[in-house]
Amino acid sequence: MTYFTTNDPDGDSPWDEPEHRSTLDVELEEIDLIVRRARSAAAEQDLLFHRMLQRAFTEPDPWLGPDPTLDPAWSDPRGRSVAEIRAYRSAMGVRSAAADLGVRVSLSDTQIRHRAHRAEILSTRLPLLWQQCLLGLVPDQNTAFAAQLAATLPDDDQDAWSAFDNALADIACRLAPGRFRRRARAARERAHSESLSARHARAAADRRVTFDPSLDGMAEIYALVPATDAAAIENSIEGRARHLAALEGEERTLAQIRADVLVDLLTRESDDVKSGTSATVHITIPAMTLLGTSGESAEPATLAGYGPIPLDTALRLAADAPQWRRVLTDPFTGTVLDVERRAYRVPADLRRWLGVRYPTCVFPGCIRSSRSCDIDHRQRWADGGPTSSINLTPECASHHPVKDESLWSLDRIPHGRLRWTTPTGASTIEDLPPF
Repeated sequence: MTYFTTNDPDGDSPWDEPEHRSTLDVELEEIDLIVRRARSAAAEQDLLFHRMLQRAFTEPDPWLGPDPTLDPAWSDPRGRSVAEIRAYRSAMGVRSAAADLGVRVSLSDTQIRHRAHRAEILSTRLPLLWQQCLLGLVPDQNTAFAAQLAATLPDDDQDAWSAFDNALADIACRLAPGRFRRRARAARERAHSESLSARHARAAADRRVTFDPSLDGMAEIYALVPATDAAAIENSIEGRARHLAALEGEERTLAQIRADVLVDLLTRESDDVKSGTSATVHITIPAMTLLGTSGESAEPATLAGYGPIPLDTALRLAADAPQWRRVLTDPFTGTVLDVERRAYRVPADLRRWLGVRYPTCVFPGCIRSSRSCDIDHRQRWADGGPTSSINLTPECASHHPVKDESLWSLDRIPHGRLRWTTPTGASTIEDLPPF
């Protein structure tokens, strides 16, 4: 591709010719049009998700089946009132419908509900901004951040909603996301009627730490903590890092030293560890790889909850491991064939096998670790379902009742894979673990 400059000293730049200028204008107008269409379509998509979940809330029958409370002879075995049952059905209808939509558009049910909630918040609290979104005038990042902030305003303070809407309606269209975020946070502070002290006390209850896999054997750690604590952590890491950086012979960058200081502070031996309390890390190393017989085709080791990690890292950790558990896999297909028995009780062994076969909740789109899931009978025990590997699957506390109390169905297809069918007839086959 050849690039031309417009500062031609002879004044005969190709872009001075009318046909070139016209082509440029056409291409720029086409870009503007495509971007606006995409933004508008995203807003309309969120709105359709919202409307479908609203329908599921008021009319849950397509996802749950007929309302049993309409039968005068029916009684609830749990002793709930009619009002309680109908409220539960409405909530379960939304959860089932969100998962149903997720299967159809390859999103998780959480993402569907998040996008539907975004449309609800913007259309009710920020109507001026929402109209701009539907016209395709607001960048997607600005749309998402405006909804995030608007959702934090008091639920009964329409004056705050209006003030925030008026402050954002124009700048959301013309500011790039970075500048918009700064202006939007300031506008939210001005519009909010509750004191900062009260908000901070409530927000502190949501403090948490999350771990997100990255690439090449790395991961990111995110901590939401009070700002004063975050500043203290930053100052502590920075002080130690700069001290180490000044030492003779230190070759690491300051960024690398900061990361190493954090790891050292959080993982070095403590009194709790000395007393016998320690964390467990689950690593799967293929037997052929461990024995060194795979050569250059050696499969990588797998860190539970993350994925592939370098073999040398796994071998170093394995060398220091206080105990091993053998997991036998087919060297050609990778299928788990057997798990070593250490405990006498069969359920413990069986759960361990299921944790290897199903690293996460088996419900479509869910990535919650199987270690924190319920072990569910695919065919209910009461209906004759056996307690066996072919009939048991891990399902998280959120999705277990969706499977049991709605019209979702789960069955096995040839080769032992699982197939989910939604209440409206869409189907999806389980995603096999990456080993």
